[in-house]
Amino acid sequence: MKIGQNGAVALGGGATGSTKGSLLAAAPLLDEPTFHRTVIYMLEHNDDGALGLVINRPTDEDNLPGLDSWMYELSQPAVIFAGGPVQSNTLIGVATMETAAAEQAIADGFVSLENGLGTVDLSQLPGELSEGLNGLRLFRGYAGWGPGQLDAELEEGAWLVLPAEPSDVFSSHPQGLWRNVLRRTGGRVSLLADAPDDLSWN
Repeated sequence: MKIGQNGAVALGGGATGSTKGSLLAAAPLLDEPTFHRTVIYMLEHNDDGALGLVINRPTDEDNLPGLDSWMYELSQPAVIFAGGPVQSNTLIGVATMETAAAEQAIADGFVSLENGLGTVDLSQLPGELSEGLNGLRLFRGYAGWGPGQLDAELEEGAWLVLPAEPSDVFSSHPQGLWRNVLRRTGGRVSLLADAPDDLSWN
């Protein structure tokens, strides 16, 4: 499992029950600080492991020397997000583009993923790519699992697998995303959105 300098995700093999293209919302009982109340957009999940980006943890980092041109294109809030604890020195750019622009951009550093999303090659200048951007987010690091590790966590109930909307990755209110994605799911899952941050309060 690796991410190249162009932001492309490389994982081989195939898995049943893949969460690729879905959201993982941390269950209220998951109180491990690294993932407490996180929402993760899954880039890949197969027999070799799984990889995703935490999409609701903005940082205060709003300046990247050498990447100023990309910073100008960021969706609000225009800061770097903490994508996860793995390889925190790695930057991953995720964008959504207009259909026609995306087809042209594939040759210019846009790698299509799922739900209209794709990664962008940050080693290039935005150039014509920026003309078709509907959203752009930069993530430092990612969340990663080895073979079978995420599957085991799912069986333990550590994560809720929820449908993703492309706009989730670019939410202008990321701090409220965990509660919002639970509420819109409906049913019993929506009741979990009102769980207190500290379950000892119950």
